[in-house]
Amino acid sequence: MELTTIWFILIAILWTGYFVLEGFDFGVGMLLPILGRGFSAQGERERRVLINTIGPVWDGNEVWVLTAGGATFAAFPEWYATLFSGFYLPLLLILVALIIRGVAFEYRGKRDDLRWRRRFDICIVVGSAVPALLWGVAFGNIFRGVRLGPGHEYAGSFGDLLNPYALLGGTTTLALFLLHGAIFLTLKTSGDVRDHARRVAGTVGPVAALIAVTFLLFTFDIRRTPASITLGLLAAASLLASLVLVRTGTARTKRDGWAFAGTAACLVLTVASLFSGLYPYVMPSTTADVFSLTVTNASSTPYTLKIMTWVAVVFTPVVVAYQGWTYWVFRKRISITHIPPASEPHPLNVGRLAVDGEAVR
Repeated sequence: MELTTIWFILIAILWTGYFVLEGFDFGVGMLLPILGRGFSAQGERERRVLINTIGPVWDGNEVWVLTAGGATFAAFPEWYATLFSGFYLPLLLILVALIIRGVAFEYRGKRDDLRWRRRFDICIVVGSAVPALLWGVAFGNIFRGVRLGPGHEYAGSFGDLLNPYALLGGTTTLALFLLHGAIFLTLKTSGDVRDHARRVAGTVGPVAALIAVTFLLFTFDIRRTPASITLGLLAAASLLASLVLVRTGTARTKRDGWAFAGTAACLVLTVASLFSGLYPYVMPSTTADVFSLTVTNASSTPYTLKIMTWVAVVFTPVVVAYQGWTYWVFRKRISITHIPPASEPHPLNVGRLAVDGEAVR
């Protein structure tokens, strides 16, 4: 297998990891007003439970998108240049939203004031919803193809990126992340918060499934291979299995983990289906095929790819092992009983949990 193909697969894996891990982060953020009784004082403890479920891991999950961007820049510089110049505005909006969201996580607990926390809660919701939507729009355009001219430069406008297929892709990621986050909360919480999250997942699930299946059908109509069709059908089956587990699961059956695995598998298989159908292109051109970017004409030199491969072989297992250890340490369920109703003794420890599952904040 050529190094260009290997790095195409590795970048697909990085984006898959990002969507699976950051996907439930976005979902939890968007669920703050739903599971936290709006932004009322009565729902403050519920909102803090939600934030504590992702507090130890959200910033580590974002490393995946940084690594994916860096790998694209090093392995396929032509792809990176065209992507970040043509998609400048939506990518800038994603970056701003992620910054606002990160600041909100760190600052919402600095003051024991309801209005202060409400403002940052709104920032968390917006900072989660905007990337969840725009990542789907971006990948919808990459798969569908964009207007590329000579020199592989983007010749379209921002309005061209908001085509129906791309917007459907954005709606799909938004809905799937919302469902993924709700099911994650059934796995990480207990008591009333878990029960409410399971009801939300049962409500959101059929809508997300309908949107996702519609997106897959349009995807197969644009570009398909036997592998992409197979992976897409498996993604749909995984999502259906997850919904069945959510509907039939109770606190006693302990099916939360399998339901979460189902939505995670759906995201993995969906991204794999898209990249499988896209190969060997990395950015097709709707103007003329000669202007399309492929793994061949967009790649770095063979020497660069060889050095990158050795670096990835050495450091990737270390990073994955460390992040896996983090999830293992913070694996306990939490509930509102872990959240003190009064002011916090540790206002600087935003969203951090002790090893035994007790909430520090």
